[in-house]
Amino acid sequence: MVSAVNEFSCTARVWDGEYTVGLQHLKSYDYLPAECQQMQSLSDRISRVYSDSLEETVKSLLQSLGKLNRPCLTVVEEKLLSVVELEYGNEIRVLRIMVVFI
Repeated sequence: MVSAVNEFSCTARVWDGEYTVGLQHLKSYDYLPAECQQMQSLSDRISRVYSDSLEETVKSLLQSLGKLNRPCLTVVEEKLLSVVELEYGNEIRVLRIMVVFI
């Protein structure tokens, strides 16, 4: 998601943070609006579970999914991301609940 457009650069929020990029380095993939929404949804899903404290294999998987140049996941990729969300999403919710009670 682009958060700011300047004369020579733009700032974009992606799954692993915000980046400012020169306009000459941008490439259009000519996605349809629905495909752009799918890309944003995928980025949001990855962002919710990604952290530096994850196991290396899980981080590598999420990094690979975050670098895809297509708006949808394969069946296997979707299953893998769903397992990660189930496994680590629950940990995140438990930590948030614990913080509320502390």
